[in-house]
Amino acid sequence: MSLFTAPQNLPFGIGFALIVGIALLEGVGMLISLSPSNMLDDLLPHVDGDSGLDRVLGWLHVGKVPALVLLLLFLTGYTVFGYSLQVVMKGLFDNYLPVAVAGLAAVPAGLATVRGLGALIAHIIPQDESSAVSEQSLVGRVGVVITGAARRGLAAQARVKDVHGRSHYLMVEPDLDDEVFEEGAQVLIVSKVGAFHRCIANPHPTLM
Repeated sequence: MSLFTAPQNLPFGIGFALIVGIALLEGVGMLISLSPSNMLDDLLPHVDGDSGLDRVLGWLHVGKVPALVLLLLFLTGYTVFGYSLQVVMKGLFDNYLPVAVAGLAAVPAGLATVRGLGALIAHIIPQDESSAVSEQSLVGRVGVVITGAARRGLAAQARVKDVHGRSHYLMVEPDLDDEVFEEGAQVLIVSKVGAFHRCIANPHPTLM
């Protein structure tokens, strides 16, 4: 029985399938102006306290690296270590570990991958490209449409700077039905509705 079809390795096959599925979902989301990554970040609690949960999330870089990236890191570490462990067990004992034992043994490897590579990614990715802070705090900020044309029902990507001068990339659509914002248009973020932000024309372009 091959490595990839053995029932003892089912958790790692699922992990690999999830990696592929998430990549496809993010790709489709880009085509329909919907960001699964931003939606997942919005569902997670913000790390701003000193509770046990905050310390655990901080240790895993939640709030510093997009949650979908952290999930992919965990699945990658979990899957690669799991398959590697089973290859070693097969070579040494001519048999794979039981599925429950192998599945649990690979969890620390997944968490270690999140911890190690998450820290590296947090340093490599410029902070001004992170969307880890609360997007609700960007309401009232001015931005520029950088990709596509924003129409009601068809969002476009805009770059908005927060109070610290860091840039964030949001999916925006006009607050008024008949408005259209082409690339390069300056907009004012006025509200957040679901995964999207509503905007109006920047009333004070000289202050941009």
